[in-house]
Parts: sequence; C-alpha cells; structure tokens
Amino acid sequence: MEKVSAKILRKSIHSFLQNYHYFTSTAVFLAFPFSVSILVSQALATDISSSILPHIYTRLKALFDAAGFPSSSQLFTILNLKVSQTITSSIFSLPFTLTFLLFAKACTIQALKNHKPSLPPSFSSIIPLYKPLLQTYICNCFFILSANATAFCLMFLVFSCIEGLGYNSSTCIFFMSACGAILFSVILANALVICNMAIALSGMEGHGGYLAILKACVLIKEKTSIALFLALPVNLALAAIEALFHFRVVRTYHMAGKEWPCVALEGIFIAYLYSIFIILDTIVSCMFYKSFKSGSSWIHLEDKLLLRIEFPEDSFEELP
Repeated sequence: MEKVSAKILRKSIHSFLQNYHYFTSTAVFLAFPFSVSILVSQALATDISSSILPHIYTRLKALFDAAGFPSSSQLFTILNLKVSQTITSSIFSLPFTLTFLLFAKACTIQALKNHKPSLPPSFSSIIPLYKPLLQTYICNCFFILSANATAFCLMFLVFSCIEGLGYNSSTCIFFMSACGAILFSVILANALVICNMAIALSGMEGHGGYLAILKACVLIKEKTSIALFLALPVNLALAAIEALFHFRVVRTYHMAGKEWPCVALEGIFIAYLYSIFIILDTIVSCMFYKSFKSGSSWIHLEDKLLLRIEFPEDSFEELP
C-alpha cells in the first residue's frame, strides 16, 4: 500500500512540476478567488457573534437534544460547533465553489488529459468539462448530507440502546461519545474520498452525476486505505495553511497598530499557497484514477467469483 501510494504521489508531483507554469497560472486566476472565499468564510465562521452561525448552532443543538444525544457531553458540543462552522463556511463560499473552483478543476483535468496544455488555457475545451463537474458536485453535496445523516442515525441508535440498558454513567457517556466522534470521522473521511474521486472521474470521462459517484465507489473498493493515505498529506497541508491564515491574518486583524497593506499581501500569498494545494489535490485524484484505469481491478465476490471490472467511457463492463 505504501509503495503504490508513494508512486502515485511521485507521479502527481512530477506532473505538477512538468507543467508548473500552467498549473500555477490556473491556481492564480481560477482557484484563487475560491481560496480567498473559503479562508475568509472560515474566519467569519469562527466568530460566534456572526449573523448565521448562532442560528445554525441553535438548530443543530435542538436537533441533537430531540434525538436523545447527551447534552452534557463535551464532545457533542464540539462536534455541533464544528458542523455549524462548516455549514456556515460552505454557505458563504458556495458561489465561488460552483464557479471558480470547478473551472480550476476543469483546467487541471484538461491539462492532464492533453499532456501538453496550452497557456493561457482554452475555455472552449474547458466548458464541456464544467457541466459534468457541476452535476457531480451537486450529487456530492447530497452524498455528503446522506453520509452525515447515516452517521447521526447510527449514533442515535447506539445511544438509545445504551440508555435503554441503563448505562447512564458519565464514564460510559464519555466513552460512547468518543466512539461516536470516531465513527463520524471515519464515515465522513470515506465520503470525502469518494467525492474527490467522483469529481476526477467525471472530468476524465466526461460523464457526471450519480453514476460518477457509483463508479468511484466501485473503483476504490478494497483500495480505501490507499485513497485515504493519498488524501492525508494534501488535507494536512490545507489545514496547516488555514491555521497559518488565522494566525497571521485573522489574529492580526484583531490587534491594534498593525499596517493593513502588509497584512493584505501576506493574506494574498497564503491564499495563493492554498490554491496550489487545491490543484495538487486534483492532480493526485486524477493520477489515482489513471493508476486503475490503465489496468484492471480484481475483486472477489462471495469468496469464489472473480470479476474483472473495467471503466469504459459509457458504462461498466464485467468479464468472467
């Protein structure tokens, strides 16, 4: 697993460096507005006095209380706050996501398909990729909502069973809350990996919608550990850049006596770095798709039947 993941990462970095000028210009002119919006929206979402966050937090808290989750659990309070901040940030950055981010991904995927990208990019070749990416992204939103609902339903059933058996001690509640947080993280991580693969697959094949998500689920079946390992470095880098933005820009904003031109330039540079890693994340997803597209995936069904699953442009093909 480590060898396959390292090979895909090396190919991704090689492709990025090989077309460095194209990808960096794509990140600046297309992904950059989305990066600014997501960083600023996250900074606003951390402010509890914002206009939207308290309402979302209150609604989710009422929903958790009605579902029977222990209100005394500190872990569920933190989970509620993080989910509320994520929803608030997503609402603010949604227009930039549906435009600049998808166009940036389309430019990146088009470059990987052509092997010799043109600079500046040709929008006549990018626009046909935008429609399937948009369809897949909308389906990804519903898929993420379904994954969250599934995680919360499972936690509700577990807490209901535990409460019915009479285990109401603080130690038991803390242990079950920790297990619920881990379960929620695992389900959400797998859902995000599938969504990233669906975006790359829809761009490479030109078909979007729920079928791209279904193909992505089949593609990474029994390869989930590789997909999670590939997603880990980029997501850690994005989280580090977000923390750097909060430390260098947001914190400075609340400090008196600081000159704003320097802070603004530093914020632009941080947003540029964020854009670069968004492009790298797209390249890694495309290389992960190519690594299985070039060959065949062998999976065992019912311990006896062996199927070779290939991914043609229009449909699945199963051969004995």
